[in-house]
Amino acid sequence: MTAALSGFGIGLTLILAIGSQNAFVLRQGLRGEHVAPVCLTCAISDAILIALGVGGFQAVVARAEWIEPVFLTLGAGFLILYGARSLWSAATSTSALTPGDSAPSNLFKTLGICLALTWLNPHVYLDTVIFLGAVSTGYPGEETAFALGAAAASFTFFFSLGYGARILRPVFASARAWRILDLLVGLLMWTIAARLVFGATL
Repeated sequence: MTAALSGFGIGLTLILAIGSQNAFVLRQGLRGEHVAPVCLTCAISDAILIALGVGGFQAVVARAEWIEPVFLTLGAGFLILYGARSLWSAATSTSALTPGDSAPSNLFKTLGICLALTWLNPHVYLDTVIFLGAVSTGYPGEETAFALGAAAASFTFFFSLGYGARILRPVFASARAWRILDLLVGLLMWTIAARLVFGATL
């Protein structure tokens, strides 16, 4: 139980910081579109990465030096494109984007973006595979319990974020609020991309 609680606490601490993945889940929650599949995709992805880390995959990553620059380049490129899309929406949107105003986006396209934001982000590997994998070694014989606790934190966080966003829907009943959100998301994506490329600290 101690290992599981430690895994839950550490996993929750790592995931609380707002990043590209969390911003996407928040936006889907505000729109009320594909919330369950998106939250489930993020949580399952985290669980897989945590399992890989606790299972010793961090040692493989450390030996394969080409993995980091490949994911860095792919991740930064995707974030730049997605950020540009959000900034364009912020500059051109003129109508209120309440959940019922427009046709829902395609599920597979939405999940594709969600998977890209998750699996092309090098920081995800640093947190889940490398860091949690290393911390789990402090619980010899209880690594599985630690991993289950960390995975439970991901499920708790993403579903709370996705479904809790509905509380903010009245605020986003105007075009101005959605344009501000798109602007912030776009800037966030570009900031993370800059950190990946230049190693800048915020």
